[in-house]
Parts: sequence; structure tokens; C-alpha cells
Amino acid sequence: MRTHHFSRLALLATLGTFSIFSCSKEQESTKVQPVADSSRQEAKAEQAYPGQTGESRAGYLSGQPVEYRSINGENIYEGDIILTAEQVAKGTGAARPESAGRTSGRWPSAVVYYTIDAALPSQNRVTDAIAHWQANTAIRFVKRTTQANYVTFRVGSGCSSNIGMIGGRQYINLASGCSTGNTIHEIGHALGLFHEQTRNDRDTYVNILTQNIQSGYENNFSKYSTSGYSGTDYGALDFGSIMMYGSFSFSSNGQPTITKKDGSTFDIQRTALSTGDKAGIDAMY
Repeated sequence: MRTHHFSRLALLATLGTFSIFSCSKEQESTKVQPVADSSRQEAKAEQAYPGQTGESRAGYLSGQPVEYRSINGENIYEGDIILTAEQVAKGTGAARPESAGRTSGRWPSAVVYYTIDAALPSQNRVTDAIAHWQANTAIRFVKRTTQANYVTFRVGSGCSSNIGMIGGRQYINLASGCSTGNTIHEIGHALGLFHEQTRNDRDTYVNILTQNIQSGYENNFSKYSTSGYSGTDYGALDFGSIMMYGSFSFSSNGQPTITKKDGSTFDIQRTALSTGDKAGIDAMY
């Protein structure tokens, strides 16, 4: 009998945005390699503006202090998450009641309304990713007619998304290098998922090798407690999650940026939702 687990269910109080992380059986690990294989670098595609680190800025997310990057006038968090001006508005650090209830973060009734910009090439990336989500979770995607809250898939400089339902029109941006797997990942952000390696308890499972992280990308590896978030972790960190970085993601020198506690490495997974991803999103919605 297979046991399903999910690793993290956290409510970001101000926006009501949920953060889910999942757990599944750990993938087989490999020993540290001197040079990173390019197949392990797919998280590099998941940047709003590849190769641009912008300027570090301090703001607030859900009333808690957070550091993000300002790039081309946008607020970029964890590399591929776009925060709105309201989300990062400065305050006292306490939950701001005027923001409470503005949006639930979750999509009501687990239904995401969407459009696809006609200029977006290889639209099968989107339709295949949507089909995967619908085949494996309770989330449903419906083409938008007049609904006020919806996602538009459009051409972007990289792969990026807003986090959760922010209200009104929001975007999932896809450059030509964004695969179907990257699109599944970005839809995860739009549903309210953050990256698996930012769990509060991640230090129990992994080592973060900051000396090997590319300059300007350190924030991609900050855990939630460092960012001021609170939440509860359930189960084990999911090395197979589609929201998890691989060992060599954002490496500056071909050496690993993340290893398991025993020093072994693991591959990035951008093929499908893991068992834990499915259980987690089902618990969330």
C-alpha cells in the first residue's frame, strides 16, 4: 500500500497565499561530480530575466520582511516569481489588515481561468502542461471568457509567474527555451507553490553550498525562516518534486550548490508532478 505524504502547508497571512511542498521517495543519489552536467541545469531556465541579477531590494511579503531583486522594473523573488508592488509594499513587518482578504491566494473551487497569447510559439507546451495538471490533480483549467481573475500565457524573457491568484489578469511568461516541464513548474507557482528547497526544515535534509552559488542568485536558496515566514513542515523534503532545484542549479563553478546530508548529489526533475506534489496540491485545494 502506497502512503502519500505532503511536506509543507503554510498560510501566508496577509495575502492568504498557501505554500505547499511535497515529499516522495528520494531519488537515487550520485556522488559529487567535479563538473555539473548540463542536463542538471534546467532550473536555470526558470528565471524571469536570465543572466540579469538586478538590484537587491528589501520589502514585505505577507507582512514579513523579504529580500528580492528589482530587474527591469519588476520585483523578482527566487529567480522566477514576480511579486506585485502591493505584495512588497513596505510596512511595519506585521500583518497588514488592509491587505487581508484582497485575494485568497488559492483559485476558488480549484478552477484556473486562462488565455494563451496568440504570439506564443509552441503552444503545446501550455496545453500539455495543463493536461498534466488536470490528469493528476483536482485543479481544472477553463478558457477565460469574461472572468475577472485569470492567467495569460505569453512570450517572456525567461520562465516566470506570479505566486498564487493575485487578482485580475496575471501572467505566466515563457521564453522559447521553457519546456513543458518548466511550464508545469510555473503553473505550480501560479497555484501558490514556492520552491521545495526553501522549506523551514530543509537543513535537516540538505547542505546549501553558498560558496558555489552564482553571485546575485543567493536569494534563490533562502529558506522561509530566513525570509521571516512561518509555517508547518509535513513529512520529508521531496527531492523528486517538480518545484525542487537540482544539486547543480545556479552553480558558479560546476560544483554542487545543494547536496544531501551525506554529501551525495541528486538530479533536477522537470518531467512530471511527483507523488508528493500531487498529495500536497490536493491537500491545499
